[in-house]
Amino acid sequence: MKLLHALPLVLGTAALATPLPKTLLEFRGPPPPPATLHDAVLVIVDAQREYLDGQLPLAGIDAAIAADAALLARARAAGTPIVHIVQHSPGPLFDPAGPGAEIVAPLAPRPGETVIVKTLPDSFAGTTLDLKLRQLGRRNVILVGFMTHMCISATAHSALDLSYRTTVVAAGCATRDIPDGRGGIVPAEVVHRAHLAALADRFATVVADPAGIAD
Repeated sequence: MKLLHALPLVLGTAALATPLPKTLLEFRGPPPPPATLHDAVLVIVDAQREYLDGQLPLAGIDAAIAADAALLARARAAGTPIVHIVQHSPGPLFDPAGPGAEIVAPLAPRPGETVIVKTLPDSFAGTTLDLKLRQLGRRNVILVGFMTHMCISATAHSALDLSYRTTVVAAGCATRDIPDGRGGIVPAEVVHRAHLAALADRFATVVADPAGIAD
């Protein structure tokens, strides 16, 4: 089981001797273990074509979709409840009448799987997600999807407020370069890693890839 720890910076031998800082979760005691397919709900956020071949292509999107597809197949085989979240907006992005709002083919829902439409980054805001999870009777959520710094982060924050335990699969998420507000760019890899580290500090258990999720 591989957990994602703080982002290492190789600054020479002195840096190697510096102990890793504790997360806020570690100050509270042993970090909670990752959720399992047996005790969780798999929530796939915004796995839509806008991020694949639309106006917001993400760095590493193909690898993330492949990781999510592998986890989705295991979840289906295990009988894990699955919830698909989709973003709808009046345009120009995620227009429900256009191809960008479609769920990518490898992660398309099967009959009987729940699909919930949202209009904000937070998958709980103004939706029936909390009600659905309560109906399922599971307090553990396995969270994957797009974008790491936006809808994944917002959803994990809300999940904590609602007393859910969240596990985020790093390889199953992706994001994009964003402006830094000073005329420069923050590369997608930095945005992705920094926001996963922030989630792991207090809001979620973060595992590196689907292998970190036990059946």
